[in-house]
Amino acid sequence: MALVSEFLGQMCLNIGAHEPKYPTVVPALDFDPVKDAARIETAIKTKGVDEQTIIDVLTKRTYSQRREIAFAYERSSKKNMITALKGALSGSLETVILGLMKSTTQFDASEIRGSIKGLGTDEETLIEILCSRSNDELVEIKKEYRQLFGKELEKDVSGDTSGHFAKLLLALVQTKRAAPTSVVDYEKIDEDARALYDAGVKIKGTDVATWISIMSERSVSHLKKVFERYRSYSPYDMQESIVKEVKGDLQDSFLALVQCFENKQQYFANRLSHAMKGKGAKDKILTRIIVSRCEVDLKKICSDYKTNFGQSLQKTIMEHTKGDYQKVLLGLCGPDE
Repeated sequence: MALVSEFLGQMCLNIGAHEPKYPTVVPALDFDPVKDAARIETAIKTKGVDEQTIIDVLTKRTYSQRREIAFAYERSSKKNMITALKGALSGSLETVILGLMKSTTQFDASEIRGSIKGLGTDEETLIEILCSRSNDELVEIKKEYRQLFGKELEKDVSGDTSGHFAKLLLALVQTKRAAPTSVVDYEKIDEDARALYDAGVKIKGTDVATWISIMSERSVSHLKKVFERYRSYSPYDMQESIVKEVKGDLQDSFLALVQCFENKQQYFANRLSHAMKGKGAKDKILTRIIVSRCEVDLKKICSDYKTNFGQSLQKTIMEHTKGDYQKVLLGLCGPDE
């Protein structure tokens, strides 16, 4: 098989294991955990609770800094800060603040656990997290899941879902995706594009196993080129083909994957827009995305949101939320730029 090298530029050659970061929450300068711990303690003890101070401090510190504050709080007050916050706060504000006291990986693992324990399954949460996280992130989530809950993520996912949907999620959790490379294999790109077409639009029914294999094992950079090549075989693009070929949770999963391969931040911007359609807001989606992405790529999500929806994410949040919940979300999103 002929391998053709393509110069991708220094930026692409450095793709490697870690994706570029665009955080809205960055390390605070002149950080003093003892002073912050004292502010949090005073805010909790204040009659009626000083929620604004808690928001001001914790939304402007990274997870590692919040952890230092918690240690300082415990040393000075002999009390657990997370327990104290839980007792002082309530509702959506409490959910956000307690989420911020977890690392991004711990938060993801906890959200997955919450989506599958008890009666019924929150497929929407499972799809959003498992289809949007990188291979390396999923490896870390699996470790954290085992450590936090004493269970294997693969076993819990397969035990709580069924059919092709279960097979796709399990394939993602097994983290077999190839690492990005600067070498472009045009023959393999053509072969995969043809295989996706032959397994779907070309035939009656769908060979879902082939779709799962290709979309869970190839690198993201390779798949982007596969989807471009796919148009030379199919009258529809990949997303249109998915809508035509499969339904329900399986369709939602494949669409989430393709959208994340093409532009992950736009995927999250779309999810946030969906969460604020009509009156009110779907707090669970808003909280999950903003808490989990604030130290990852929320700045670019905000930028893509404004480009695609004509107004800032911050303004939309102001229209659909209120009170301390609105303040904490805006604190994490940062200034409207």
